[in-house]
Amino acid sequence: MEIIELIFLANPKPDKSKLLILNKIDIKLKIIQTFVRIFFDVQIINQAEYIQLQESLQEIGRMLGGWIRDIKDPKKETPAD
Repeated sequence: MEIIELIFLANPKPDKSKLLILNKIDIKLKIIQTFVRIFFDVQIINQAEYIQLQESLQEIGRMLGGWIRDIKDPKKETPAD
């Protein structure tokens, strides 16, 4: 819930402020990944659940990383042909 709230907060912000919020989201995502690993290690979740959760978290991480990269190095818009 907190990550979703931060995403909504980040979206309308200027890039510098947005980047700070996105970095907070990245830390929270890493914390969730750590908890998922602990849950698997202590057998709260099984291997199939672990794999499914990790794949989903990795995809979220890729999307978040793309958003961060786009802010750090915005692509120049190309004129229409």
